[in-house]
Amino acid sequence: MLITSPKRLRRRGIVGMNLRNVVYIGQNNQRKFYPRVDDKLQTKILAEKARIAVPRLLGVARYQSHTKKLREFLAQEDAFVIKPSKGSGGKGILVITGRDGENYLKPSGSQVDDRGIRRHVSDILSGLFSLGGKPDVAMIEELVNFSEVFDGFSFEGVPDIRVIVYKGYPVMAMTRLSTKESDGKANLHQGAVGVGIDIAKGHALNAVQHGRPLEVHPDTGRNLKELKVPDWPLFLELAAKAYEMTELGYLGADIVLDKEKGPLILELNARPGLAIQVANNFGLESRVIAVEKELEKGSRAPAPAERVAFSMQNFAL
Repeated sequence: MLITSPKRLRRRGIVGMNLRNVVYIGQNNQRKFYPRVDDKLQTKILAEKARIAVPRLLGVARYQSHTKKLREFLAQEDAFVIKPSKGSGGKGILVITGRDGENYLKPSGSQVDDRGIRRHVSDILSGLFSLGGKPDVAMIEELVNFSEVFDGFSFEGVPDIRVIVYKGYPVMAMTRLSTKESDGKANLHQGAVGVGIDIAKGHALNAVQHGRPLEVHPDTGRNLKELKVPDWPLFLELAAKAYEMTELGYLGADIVLDKEKGPLILELNARPGLAIQVANNFGLESRVIAVEKELEKGSRAPAPAERVAFSMQNFAL
């Protein structure tokens, strides 16, 4: 059932933009730490130093002259992802899943030639996809070998798990499932499906698309209630560890599941949106209050595993 009335919103502790911006973000995220998540290259470097699992970085194109060397550099790579280091909203991400002769294949099966790859990287470097249109660098990552447990839940794209972390405690989660409308990208604003995930058990709660409830995936017909995330505590602990790495009190961790390597952090966000509340049919406010009360009890900083245990025990739906 979709949350609609103002009374229901208040009763379920739904957080609005003002509270999020002024309190959750404004009082907990120091601006000097924003580059740790706004710059995906810096995020990856920090994560590797902290031994937090992320997709492997193959290389970085920093100058326009590097575009001329891409064909040779990618000669032995059949599958990879090219993304802007300072992009947002999934813009500028090019996913290559294989080859057809000298051309590259996208998840949809359409082809990109060498000139298209060079042009895309050139656009990234010129700042076409970056925040504020500033010059950027292009990151080339290994393509995650995604687990089959999510087969049928996503259309021509990879589902990711978004976990909201407040002062190191996972407080809410959802999975974002790509659709034909979203062009294979897990972006809710572009038409992806959001499915709330029970923090305690890792299984589906409610599903929404464009803020409206639905029961099956619009393209695959898969029953979304059947979705269950394996090894769920590992996802939560990975997200919780991002708190120490970034020193941000309110952040979103986007995590994917690799068939062989397990959960990997894809990226972090210092300004995670509030649509996750609609997908969960529950508000963030009561959970934030619970975390604050828990922190008041002792002087010792709890370890990530302890914070995860608290969230799983106290935030079940």
